[in-house]
Amino acid sequence: MADTTMTAPAARDDALGAPALEGDSSRMWSSRLRRRVVKNLPPEQLLPDRQPAYVSSWIYVFGVLTLAAFVVILFSGAVIALEGPQWYHVSKVGLFLNSLHLWSVELFFFFMVIHLWGKFFMAAWRGRRAMTWVTGAVAFVASVGCAFTGYLVQSNFDSQWIATQAKDGINSVGIGAWFNVMDYGQMLLFHVLLLPVTLAFLIGVHIVLVRRRGVVPPLPLPRSGSDSGSDAAEPSGDERVSPVPETTEALT
Repeated sequence: MADTTMTAPAARDDALGAPALEGDSSRMWSSRLRRRVVKNLPPEQLLPDRQPAYVSSWIYVFGVLTLAAFVVILFSGAVIALEGPQWYHVSKVGLFLNSLHLWSVELFFFFMVIHLWGKFFMAAWRGRRAMTWVTGAVAFVASVGCAFTGYLVQSNFDSQWIATQAKDGINSVGIGAWFNVMDYGQMLLFHVLLLPVTLAFLIGVHIVLVRRRGVVPPLPLPRSGSDSGSDAAEPSGDERVSPVPETTEALT
């Protein structure tokens, strides 16, 4: 006779419709990593829909313009790298993409220098934003290396002259054995792979830190002393960071 005893159905996860896992999931590395990421990088900070009112100032726009120019650099550089020098030196479309790549680099440095100096005079490292400032400064140095190697791989007489003039300076500081500017293949790999990946990583970390710590507020106005009539000393550290004002603007 067949066994007609009914067994209890396995416990199921109502949210996913799958069998529930037994045991304490809090000890799993994926669960711990998820909680740490959500704690340190909450979604409302990574993708905010409102910003403080002072962000409408033009000085805060140049960071976004720098990022936009970097995207154009990556796109145009990828196209001319796929087609090769014979294409972008002869074809009209290639000449256009080559010029687009060049002028996007020019705008990239123009916007980035304004952004860098603007944040320097705003003391952008205030409020535990030191790493935000450091990653931005290091990204600037890496971008200089990208631009230099880009001039070396133009595959024309201009790039040859730059390489011959630069090799003595590179050798004088003792790194000519690792950074041979006369080696076209090595400079090409530096320009299209190593340095862009490094720069993109630094920019990504910089953006995440900006989202985590928030946009640095303007420097507070000096407070006049009631006794001596002179300006009071400006507070330091986190006290100098003004809280987010009540007036905010929605992102469009």
